[in-house]
Amino acid sequence: MNPVTVRAGDSPVILGFPHGGTFVPDAIRARLNDNGLILADTDWHIARLYDGLLPGATCVEATFHRYVIDANRDPSGHSLYPGQNTTTLCPLTDFDGVPIWKSGQEPAADDIEARRKQFHAPYHAALAAEVERVKSRHGVAIVHDCHSIRSRIPYLFDGVLPDFNIGTDNGKTCDAGIERLAAGIAAASSRTSVLNGRFRGGWTTRHYGQPGSGVHAIQMEIAQSAYLAEEAPPFAFDPAKADVTRSVLRDILAAIASCAQRMPRHG
Repeated sequence: MNPVTVRAGDSPVILGFPHGGTFVPDAIRARLNDNGLILADTDWHIARLYDGLLPGATCVEATFHRYVIDANRDPSGHSLYPGQNTTTLCPLTDFDGVPIWKSGQEPAADDIEARRKQFHAPYHAALAAEVERVKSRHGVAIVHDCHSIRSRIPYLFDGVLPDFNIGTDNGKTCDAGIERLAAGIAAASSRTSVLNGRFRGGWTTRHYGQPGSGVHAIQMEIAQSAYLAEEAPPFAFDPAKADVTRSVLRDILAAIASCAQRMPRHG
């Protein structure tokens, strides 16, 4: 299976989906334990949630599961949140800190490097190519990195996660106008939201977000309670919940796309 699919559009906005894939090669699947086989940490139905919200948006989707390798982690293995619980480039546990591999079957350094080359690198090569193409066309590119996660995960954070969690690495990864529009629309909605809270933006956002060069990046982490029937198997999509969430996302995407038209052009 191709590790990445791309749907090229003519908008200045690129939607990245690093965690919606569920493909696990048979040889790797055989090493997962019963807990790992649930694939619980998938960004369930994330592409469906965003489908059709911004006509012309480019979509770059990883087809592989994050347990194979996490496309939103630094390929060097450096932690995004030093001192806090998190999962690694090739996770050893799920988001609850429970092992996902059979004893003795955890990925070793050579496994991780092979997976980086086969999955992580092609995804980011495709994303980088689309960033360059879009920037060449518009003089600016905006990466909106699309994520979702369970709303209650004590291992990772206290309490209940807001519905919309916007990350810009404390304003470093995008123009202030983009951040202000996204945060303002989310705050004015019927949903809860936070800017640069527990999730400030993963490796994708921090790596590509270079506002001085005309490339802006923003991460949107959505609590799955805002669009799933239950945050447990079978992780069913709830159209009624999703419609409310989609309405807010539609407004945010339209606003940042419009903002791009007013920004300085870069060669």
